[in-house]
Amino acid sequence: MHGLGNDFVVLDARAHPLVLTPAMTRAIADRRTGIGCDQLVVIEPARSKLSDAWMSLWNADGSQTSACGNATRCVAWLLMEQGGGDRVVIETRAGLLDAERRGDKLVAVDMGPARLDWREIPVAKAVDTLNMGIGIGALQNPVGVSMGNPHAVFFVDDVAKIDLAALGPVLEHHDFFPERANIEAAQVLSHDRIRMRVWERGTGITSACGTGACATLVAAARRGLTGRKADVILDGGTLSIEWLPDDHVLMTGPVALVAEGRLDSSLWE
Repeated sequence: MHGLGNDFVVLDARAHPLVLTPAMTRAIADRRTGIGCDQLVVIEPARSKLSDAWMSLWNADGSQTSACGNATRCVAWLLMEQGGGDRVVIETRAGLLDAERRGDKLVAVDMGPARLDWREIPVAKAVDTLNMGIGIGALQNPVGVSMGNPHAVFFVDDVAKIDLAALGPVLEHHDFFPERANIEAAQVLSHDRIRMRVWERGTGITSACGTGACATLVAAARRGLTGRKADVILDGGTLSIEWLPDDHVLMTGPVALVAEGRLDSSLWE
């Protein structure tokens, strides 16, 4: 499946438990010898009576992550298709996420509250997360936001001129981010439109990042560059993001089902 080109291998482990290792994840995610994906997603039985299922997330490099907006939309759509309803609650390491159908393969997800304290992102020392003061080259002085995973949003005049492949990995692994960080380069086009490109922690450049789009809208609104609702235009398409009065962030966008099948165990042997 994919959301705006941010692609996933989704495994359903509700009936039969699945024990993944980082090596197995890397094998599946390899685009030449495996299936190929940005992230591996595992649907597991619900751990809370309030949720319909648990969702685990693995980056292509074998590391785990707590949140992924595009993956949440994909899993929500699968669960709604299977259950026949228009609303589901998905449980993640970042908390409970409410999702609802908004059209044919169009899903809205409440991604929870934006976390803005330096300890919640986290960063290595006490700073004002509105102006964190670090940077390399053309990317300077980001806004810090956590959407269950850490984001550093850098505002620039022209995202097309940013060498994200060179700057992204350096900033991801900067000592300032003890758990590494997702790196966004964002260009404000108008009061309700933002162009954004992303280097995802543990994966690299992706065509879209749901939590990154959420973090970017929050960062822009905090700086007074936009209102609290905007379209975030990514390499793979557009997400509608709204920072609600209760500080939760609502993300709406499409999902796509590409193929279904079975993995042969020889893939990781």
